[in-house]
Amino acid sequence: MKIRGTLIGFTAILMWSLLALMTAASGKVPPFQMNAMTFAIGSLPGLILFTIRPQRIALLKQPAKVWITGIGGLFGYHFLYFTALRNAPAVEAGLIAYLWPLLIVVGSALLPGERLRWYHVAGALAGLFGTIAIVSRNGLSFDSAYTLGYGAAFLCAFTWSGYSLMTRSFERVSTDVVTGFCLATSLLSLVCHLALETTVWPASGAEWVAVAGLGLLPVGAAFYAWDYGVKNGDIQIIGAASYAAPLLSTLILVASGFAQADWRILVACLLITGGAVLAARDMLRPAKAERQPA
Repeated sequence: MKIRGTLIGFTAILMWSLLALMTAASGKVPPFQMNAMTFAIGSLPGLILFTIRPQRIALLKQPAKVWITGIGGLFGYHFLYFTALRNAPAVEAGLIAYLWPLLIVVGSALLPGERLRWYHVAGALAGLFGTIAIVSRNGLSFDSAYTLGYGAAFLCAFTWSGYSLMTRSFERVSTDVVTGFCLATSLLSLVCHLALETTVWPASGAEWVAVAGLGLLPVGAAFYAWDYGVKNGDIQIIGAASYAAPLLSTLILVASGFAQADWRILVACLLITGGAVLAARDMLRPAKAERQPA
């Protein structure tokens, strides 16, 4: 059951690696408008399931703390992320925001039944250094003039790691409730869009396809898979492996012609892959033990 949950959690990471490519292909839709559109699309599978099996709607009846955690995680993370990008350089803001996998691994030691090992931390740190190698390709500097953006990015990292760790404590809460989180995030994003942005619709069929793809995968199914994974899988391994998302995203952008390859990608690949394998040491051990008798 734990291995299955961990593998399902990995699929969320794979889907998030498509985020940059699909966003680049979606045109110039403003971020909060994009959020409103894609989270609405992401809620459709759950709404369809509720239509087919209306008895599952009862699963949405959850304590207030579950709703506050879920909506705060999904909407809060994106609100803070966009605030960070508006008030600080994207490279530095993105790097700070991507401290969340490390925070998940370290914070998991506070969860019941979990024990933090040295290789969990070492694997997460290797992933962090690999991420630095990717995002610092065009230089990296921190300027006090961007304090607001940096602060929002730090809060962003703590918001997503906190959401993920608290979700683990809601093991008995059905993943169906993520549908409600997506709908609420879509509505709140719409409010922010109307207050802060000018509406820009996709300009072509290809851009509409990219928006739909975002809603169905990285801003849709990925959140359902993540919810199931952190509740039922090895959260320490999933956290460390999350650093694979920026690497895979960069490789996909290179393969698609949106970015150029350089030596830092190879270094990042070695660090992130090695770190993920190190963090997954406990999960890999049983397989090794089973092969020896044969």
